[in-house]
Amino acid sequence: MSLAVKQPPAADRVYSHVKQGVLDRHYEGGTLLTEGELAEAVGVSRTPVREALLRLEVEGLIRLYPKKGAMVLPVSAQEIADVVETRMLVEEHAVRKAVPASAGLVARLQELLDRQKAEAAAGDLAAAAVTDRCFHAAIVRDGGNEILARLYDQLRDRQLRMGVAIMHAHPDRIAKSLTEHEEILDALRAGDADRAVELVHRHVDWFAHLARGEVR
Repeated sequence: MSLAVKQPPAADRVYSHVKQGVLDRHYEGGTLLTEGELAEAVGVSRTPVREALLRLEVEGLIRLYPKKGAMVLPVSAQEIADVVETRMLVEEHAVRKAVPASAGLVARLQELLDRQKAEAAAGDLAAAAVTDRCFHAAIVRDGGNEILARLYDQLRDRQLRMGVAIMHAHPDRIAKSLTEHEEILDALRAGDADRAVELVHRHVDWFAHLARGEVR
Protein backbone atom coordinates (compact mmCIF):
# COMPACT_ATOMS: atom_id res chain seq x y z
CA MET A 1 0.00 0.00 0.00
CA SER A 2 1.57 3.28 -1.10
CA LEU A 3 1.07 6.40 0.92
CA ALA A 4 0.58 9.71 -0.86
CA VAL A 5 3.18 12.31 0.05
CA LYS A 6 1.40 15.13 1.84
CA GLN A 7 2.17 18.49 0.25
CA PRO A 8 2.93 21.51 2.42
CA PRO A 9 0.07 24.04 2.81
CA ALA A 10 -0.49 26.24 -0.26
CA ALA A 11 0.77 29.42 1.44
CA ASP A 12 3.99 27.64 2.47
CA ARG A 13 4.57 26.51 -1.11
CA VAL A 14 4.15 30.06 -2.43
CA TYR A 15 6.37 31.41 0.36
CA SER A 16 9.16 28.93 -0.49
CA HIS A 17 8.83 29.56 -4.23
CA VAL A 18 9.12 33.35 -3.94
CA LYS A 19 11.79 33.30 -1.24
CA GLN A 20 14.00 30.93 -3.22
CA GLY A 21 13.48 33.07 -6.31
CA VAL A 22 14.62 36.18 -4.46
CA LEU A 23 17.62 34.49 -2.81
CA ASP A 24 18.97 32.87 -5.97
CA ARG A 25 18.36 36.09 -7.93
CA HIS A 26 15.71 34.60 -10.23
CA TYR A 27 13.65 37.54 -9.00
CA GLU A 28 16.04 40.51 -8.99
CA GLY A 29 15.57 43.64 -6.85
CA GLY A 30 12.96 45.88 -8.44
CA THR A 31 10.99 43.00 -10.00
CA LEU A 32 7.20 43.39 -9.67
CA LEU A 33 5.42 40.13 -8.82
CA THR A 34 1.65 39.85 -9.33
CA GLU A 35 -0.67 37.59 -7.36
CA GLY A 36 -2.02 36.06 -10.57
CA GLU A 37 1.41 35.13 -11.92
CA LEU A 38 2.48 33.58 -8.64
CA ALA A 39 -0.80 31.68 -8.22
CA GLU A 40 -0.33 30.21 -11.71
CA ALA A 41 3.37 29.43 -11.20
CA VAL A 42 2.73 27.47 -7.98
CA GLY A 43 -0.70 26.12 -8.93
CA VAL A 44 -2.75 27.64 -6.12
CA SER A 45 -5.52 30.23 -5.65
CA ARG A 46 -4.77 33.87 -4.87
CA THR A 47 -5.67 33.65 -1.17
CA PRO A 48 -2.54 31.70 -0.08
CA VAL A 49 -0.45 33.96 -2.34
CA ARG A 50 -1.55 36.99 -0.28
CA GLU A 51 -0.72 35.17 2.95
CA ALA A 52 2.76 34.23 1.72
CA LEU A 53 3.50 37.74 0.46
CA LEU A 54 2.55 39.22 3.84
CA ARG A 55 5.11 36.93 5.52
CA LEU A 56 7.79 37.92 3.02
CA GLU A 57 7.06 41.62 3.57
CA VAL A 58 7.58 41.17 7.32
CA GLU A 59 10.97 39.59 6.53
CA GLY A 60 11.93 42.65 4.48
CA LEU A 61 12.33 40.87 1.14
CA ILE A 62 9.37 42.48 -0.65
CA ARG A 63 7.06 45.49 -0.42
CA LEU A 64 3.34 45.08 -1.11
CA TYR A 65 1.47 47.52 -3.33
CA PRO A 66 -2.35 47.15 -3.14
CA LYS A 67 -3.93 46.07 -6.45
CA LYS A 68 -0.52 46.01 -8.14
CA GLY A 69 1.42 43.20 -6.51
CA ALA A 70 4.71 42.98 -4.65
CA MET A 71 8.08 44.49 -5.50
CA VAL A 72 11.28 42.63 -4.68
CA LEU A 73 13.30 45.04 -2.55
CA PRO A 74 16.88 45.69 -3.69
CA VAL A 75 19.62 45.17 -1.10
CA SER A 76 20.13 48.59 0.51
CA ALA A 77 23.39 50.16 1.67
CA GLN A 78 21.96 50.27 5.22
CA GLU A 79 21.13 46.56 5.12
CA ILE A 80 24.68 45.76 4.02
CA ALA A 81 26.11 47.92 6.83
CA ASP A 82 23.83 46.30 9.43
CA VAL A 83 24.63 42.77 8.30
CA VAL A 84 28.38 43.42 8.23
CA GLU A 85 28.41 45.06 11.68
CA THR A 86 26.48 42.14 13.18
CA ARG A 87 28.67 39.58 11.44
CA MET A 88 31.83 41.25 12.78
CA LEU A 89 30.55 41.23 16.36
CA VAL A 90 29.27 37.66 16.31
CA GLU A 91 31.99 35.99 14.23
CA GLU A 92 35.01 37.59 15.93
CA HIS A 93 33.60 36.57 19.32
CA ALA A 94 32.79 33.06 18.08
CA VAL A 95 36.15 32.32 16.47
CA ARG A 96 38.03 33.47 19.59
CA LYS A 97 35.78 31.27 21.73
CA ALA A 98 36.40 28.32 19.37
CA VAL A 99 40.11 28.18 20.32
CA PRO A 100 41.29 25.57 21.15
CA ALA A 101 39.24 24.03 18.37
CA SER A 102 37.73 20.59 18.94
CA ALA A 103 38.49 17.75 16.54
CA GLY A 104 34.80 17.71 15.62
CA LEU A 105 34.79 21.38 14.58
CA VAL A 106 37.99 21.02 12.55
CA ALA A 107 36.57 17.99 10.74
CA ARG A 108 33.28 19.76 10.01
CA LEU A 109 35.02 22.86 8.65
CA GLN A 110 37.31 20.73 6.47
CA GLU A 111 34.26 18.90 5.10
CA LEU A 112 32.54 22.21 4.25
CA LEU A 113 35.70 23.63 2.70
CA ASP A 114 36.08 20.55 0.47
CA ARG A 115 32.42 20.80 -0.55
CA GLN A 116 32.73 24.49 -1.40
CA LYS A 117 35.83 23.78 -3.52
CA ALA A 118 33.91 21.13 -5.47
CA GLU A 119 30.90 23.44 -5.98
CA ALA A 120 33.14 26.28 -7.14
CA ALA A 121 34.96 23.98 -9.56
CA ALA A 122 31.59 22.88 -10.97
CA GLY A 123 30.53 26.52 -11.39
CA ASP A 124 27.59 26.17 -8.97
CA LEU A 125 27.89 29.61 -7.36
CA ALA A 126 24.53 29.45 -5.57
CA ALA A 127 25.52 26.20 -3.80
CA ALA A 128 28.97 27.60 -3.01
CA ALA A 129 27.34 30.66 -1.39
CA VAL A 130 25.22 28.39 0.83
CA THR A 131 28.25 26.32 1.86
CA ASP A 132 30.21 29.53 2.51
CA ARG A 133 27.53 30.59 4.99
CA CYS A 134 27.50 27.11 6.59
CA PHE A 135 31.28 27.36 7.19
CA HIS A 136 30.85 30.52 9.27
CA ALA A 137 27.69 29.26 10.99
CA ALA A 138 29.51 26.10 12.12
CA ILE A 139 32.04 28.24 14.03
CA VAL A 140 29.26 30.29 15.65
CA ARG A 141 27.28 27.18 16.67
CA ASP A 142 30.39 25.55 18.13
CA GLY A 143 30.33 28.10 20.96
CA GLY A 144 27.18 26.51 22.37
CA ASN A 145 25.35 29.84 22.82
CA GLU A 146 21.89 29.09 21.41
CA ILE A 147 20.75 32.72 21.53
CA LEU A 148 23.80 33.88 19.57
CA ALA A 149 23.38 31.02 17.08
CA ARG A 150 19.73 31.97 16.49
CA LEU A 151 20.69 35.62 16.03
CA TYR A 152 23.29 34.60 13.47
CA ASP A 153 20.78 32.38 11.67
CA GLN A 154 18.47 35.37 11.28
CA LEU A 155 21.15 36.90 9.06
CA ARG A 156 21.22 33.78 6.88
CA ASP A 157 18.88 34.86 4.10
CA ARG A 158 20.27 38.37 3.88
CA GLN A 159 23.85 37.05 3.77
CA LEU A 160 22.94 34.42 1.21
CA ARG A 161 21.26 36.92 -1.10
CA MET A 162 24.25 39.27 -0.94
CA GLY A 163 26.71 36.39 -1.27
CA VAL A 164 25.16 35.03 -4.48
CA ALA A 165 25.07 38.53 -5.98
CA ILE A 166 28.74 39.06 -5.10
CA MET A 167 29.84 35.74 -6.55
CA HIS A 168 28.05 36.44 -9.83
CA ALA A 169 29.53 39.96 -10.03
CA HIS A 170 33.02 38.84 -8.95
CA PRO A 171 33.51 35.18 -9.96
CA ASP A 172 37.22 35.52 -9.18
CA ARG A 173 36.32 36.21 -5.54
CA ILE A 174 35.38 32.58 -4.90
CA ALA A 175 39.05 31.53 -5.09
CA LYS A 176 40.02 34.22 -2.55
CA SER A 177 37.17 33.19 -0.29
CA LEU A 178 38.32 29.57 -0.34
CA THR A 179 41.90 30.61 0.47
CA GLU A 180 40.69 32.72 3.40
CA HIS A 181 38.55 29.86 4.73
CA GLU A 182 41.62 27.62 4.55
CA GLU A 183 43.65 30.20 6.51
CA ILE A 184 40.93 30.51 9.17
CA LEU A 185 40.85 26.72 9.52
CA ASP A 186 44.67 26.59 9.80
CA ALA A 187 44.62 29.23 12.56
CA LEU A 188 41.99 27.22 14.47
CA ARG A 189 44.05 24.04 14.04
CA ALA A 190 47.12 25.88 15.38
CA GLY A 191 45.16 27.30 18.32
CA ASP A 192 46.07 30.88 17.33
CA ALA A 193 43.06 32.92 18.46
CA ASP A 194 44.51 36.34 17.55
CA ARG A 195 45.35 35.18 14.03
CA ALA A 196 41.89 33.61 13.61
CA VAL A 197 40.16 36.85 14.70
CA GLU A 198 42.36 38.92 12.36
CA LEU A 199 41.50 36.62 9.43
CA VAL A 200 37.75 36.67 10.15
CA HIS A 201 37.81 40.47 10.38
CA ARG A 202 39.59 40.78 7.02
CA HIS A 203 37.28 38.19 5.42
CA VAL A 204 34.07 39.96 6.53
CA ASP A 205 35.57 43.36 5.63
CA TRP A 206 36.17 42.12 2.06
CA PHE A 207 32.54 41.01 1.95
CA ALA A 208 31.47 44.52 3.04
CA HIS A 209 33.42 46.27 0.30
CA LEU A 210 32.28 43.86 -2.42
CA ALA A 211 28.65 44.05 -1.30
CA ARG A 212 28.82 47.84 -1.57
CA GLY A 213 30.35 47.56 -5.03
CA GLU A 214 33.77 48.78 -3.92
CA VAL A 215 36.30 46.46 -5.54
CA ARG A 216 39.58 46.54 -3.65
